[in-house]
This record gives sequence, structure tokens and C-alpha cells, in this order.
Amino acid sequence: MLIAMAGLPGAGKSTIAEILGHRLGYPVVSVDPIESAILSAGIESEQPTGLAAYLVAEAIADAALANGVSIIVDAVNAVDPAREQWVALAEKHGEKLRFLEVVCSDTDVHKERLASRDRNLAHIPDPTWHAVEQSLDEYSDWTGVTAAVPRLTLDSVLPLGEVVESALAFLEA
Repeated sequence: MLIAMAGLPGAGKSTIAEILGHRLGYPVVSVDPIESAILSAGIESEQPTGLAAYLVAEAIADAALANGVSIIVDAVNAVDPAREQWVALAEKHGEKLRFLEVVCSDTDVHKERLASRDRNLAHIPDPTWHAVEQSLDEYSDWTGVTAAVPRLTLDSVLPLGEVVESALAFLEA
């Protein structure tokens, strides 16, 4: 199975992905540390390092699926082209794809999470609320092929255990 996380920065995707990965025994590949590593290699930030990070994550997920290993991809996946790459990859391997979209319905909680967060990524600053608002403007509706893929929206203001149990029930269904 290929599980693709989606949602705005600071919504709780990475936390949920890590817990699910631990509970299910699936590796988690996260786009942000990959992008930070690309930048650490001296690639200029003016280059499409975000796209490169998605492509590296895809290559890692491709290798895992080819070896019969389920995997979780942790990324914003804000636009259809990003989401469609996971659809194509799952189809290539004949595997199930499930999207877990994480939202934070309480703006104050979301802002607080961003303000207190330190991801320790050397070349990627932690996003500000302003950056999240910009991401929200660019976040596209689920249309086309991605609209047909099973997706569960999780609200991270609910207790974490409840959110994880909802995700597990959805994935096991």
C-alpha cells in the first residue's frame, strides 16, 4: 500500500505519519528533509529543489513498492500534479493508494504549533503563518484522478490517539 499524506505545513502530517509508520511497520519518506539534503549538497535554492525532493521521494517509494514494502509519503501535496504522481506510482505497482489529508481547524492552534516548532532542517526555515496562508492560497481542490482515490480528512485538533485510530480504521478498510 502507498499512503500519501497531504495538508498545510504545521497541520500535523509528520506527527501522524510517524505514528502510523511505527504502528504499521511502514517506512516514512518525508519531502522536507530530502529538500534540506539537496540544499546541503550546494544546489542553489533558486533551483526547483522542492520538485527535486518530490521526485527523490517518489524514487524511494518506487523502490519500496517494487520490493513489496508498503510506504508512507509525508508531503504537502497541495496541487493535483503532486497528488497525481502518487496515483501513477500506485498504478505502476498495482498497489492500493490512500490519501490522508490533515487539517487543523483551529487557526490559533495552528499558529501556535508553527511558532513552537523546530524541525532542525539546516537549509529550510520553519514555515511562518504567513507562509501557511500563501500555501492555502495555492492549495487546490481534489479533482480529476485524485478525486477518485480514497481520502480521509483528519482534523488534528482532535486528540492524537483518536486521529490515529481513525486513520488506521480507514487504512484497514
